[in-house]
Amino acid sequence: MTANAEQLTAAALALPEDDRLELVDRLMESLEGPPDEDYEQAWADEIARRLADVRSGKSVPIPWEEARKRIFEDADGDDR
Repeated sequence: MTANAEQLTAAALALPEDDRLELVDRLMESLEGPPDEDYEQAWADEIARRLADVRSGKSVPIPWEEARKRIFEDADGDDR
């Protein structure tokens, strides 16, 4: 990291939490590029599709505990 970046980091870490969160948000936005104009509609379409799958029985939801077990099961089949 350059000396300038080190100074900025030190100054940023001295800020109150709310200001640090705002700074992080702005920095992340600067790295993401321009917003996708179809983003909101694409997510709305995906949510509608998933809901229709559940309502029709094509997809069957499982309880969180079962999902968690599947997610965290390691290669040996042990639960975490």
